[in-house]
Amino acid sequence: MPGTGSPRTVAELRTAHRRWWRRLGLRARLTVAATAVLAAGLTAGGLLLVGTVGAASVRALDQGALRSARDVAALVDAGRLSDPIPVGGPTRLVQVVDPAGRVRAASAGADRLVPLLPPADLANVRPRYLPENRTGPYGSPLRVVAVPAGPVGDRQTVIVAVGVSEVRDSLRVVRTAVLVGFPLLLGALAALSWLVIGGALRPVEALRVGAEEITGARAGHRLPVTDAEDELHRLAVTLNGMLDRLDVARQRQRAFVADAAHELRNPLASLRTQLEVAERRGGGIPPDRLADLVAEAERLSRLVDDLLLLARLDDTGAGRPAGMPVELPALVREVAARYGDARVPVIVAGPPELWVTGRADELRRVLANLLDNAVRHAGSEVRVSAAAEDGAVVVVVEDDGAGIAPADGERVFERFTRLDDARGRDEGGAGLGLGIVRELVRGHGGTVRLADAGPGLRVEVRLPPTPR
Repeated sequence: MPGTGSPRTVAELRTAHRRWWRRLGLRARLTVAATAVLAAGLTAGGLLLVGTVGAASVRALDQGALRSARDVAALVDAGRLSDPIPVGGPTRLVQVVDPAGRVRAASAGADRLVPLLPPADLANVRPRYLPENRTGPYGSPLRVVAVPAGPVGDRQTVIVAVGVSEVRDSLRVVRTAVLVGFPLLLGALAALSWLVIGGALRPVEALRVGAEEITGARAGHRLPVTDAEDELHRLAVTLNGMLDRLDVARQRQRAFVADAAHELRNPLASLRTQLEVAERRGGGIPPDRLADLVAEAERLSRLVDDLLLLARLDDTGAGRPAGMPVELPALVREVAARYGDARVPVIVAGPPELWVTGRADELRRVLANLLDNAVRHAGSEVRVSAAAEDGAVVVVVEDDGAGIAPADGERVFERFTRLDDARGRDEGGAGLGLGIVRELVRGHGGTVRLADAGPGLRVEVRLPPTPR
């Protein structure tokens, strides 16, 4: 239907305009807005200037013509009018006209037969422009004024016409100056606005950089505070106060987790020991029940160890040992050898030597968590390999189990996350294994990624190699 596309087109243009505006930085948007306001102000000022100059020039022209007309009227009243009438300026024309429209006297160059104003207009003595059809041979736009003169019995009208070409030339010069000068001035003001706004936003950028540097590993870092006692200074002080309160709350939470884990380790270790002794000696408790209690104690012990490790990883990082060169394939074979009695075989492949810089105990924990997860969910086997790829050392752990849906690929790294289909066959897992893996790998400057093994799950750990 005709016209149905117009509203949609307008809407699309508005959407594109909004997207373009949002893509601009704050500095650019403020500069554009300030430049638009300046352009509107300069345009209004230019129009006012041209209008004021034009009105003032015409007013001055009218006043000069009226003075000349009154001088000539005084000569008419005194009976001392000469012919031709003396006038000043080549573009000034004077006529003395009676009510019948006859020209009694005229200046040099003025028409002595046809009056500048018809008899019907002689009563209207307001200054005005002479119509072009009455300028006749004068060849220039004329501004005409008229004043009454003469005795009562012989009323006459003094008509003075002045050329306005000089006024128009002056206005043309002013308009040219405005059209040329105002864009240059606008460009200079826009550049100045860009510099001033950039200077005003520099403390905001410093706040942004400072906020970006604040991480869990640098909990004591604070936002920079400007020297000026302004709004940004007060904002930075307020935000630093908020960070102090959050830091105190975070330290209390970490201390609570660490203390709780430490307090739980001793009774759990004692409980586990007593259950193991009771399982060996017997004591009226069915063996299968004792086995279940031992398994639960082991599960609680692993959970406490995981919580304690996460509490240490969430801390500032102080006290962690420095990284040392570690031969990763040898570490992979060492950890995989612990799974000789697992329910599915663990197959290891990789080159004899690849070195990374890290902490061997944390890398063992990464491999153990990945293999525990793979063995728990594999259908028939688990494959683990190490290789050099694209300037990194890559460890791959694959199983042929059910795998993980792509929508859950990121969620499984969250703490205490267990997928619904894994709850029934999760033997002791608390949903912390992959979260610990990510934290430890990040601490080594690496990344961990999940992919589909078709079937099963493929976990890739990329670590930076040891520089030669």
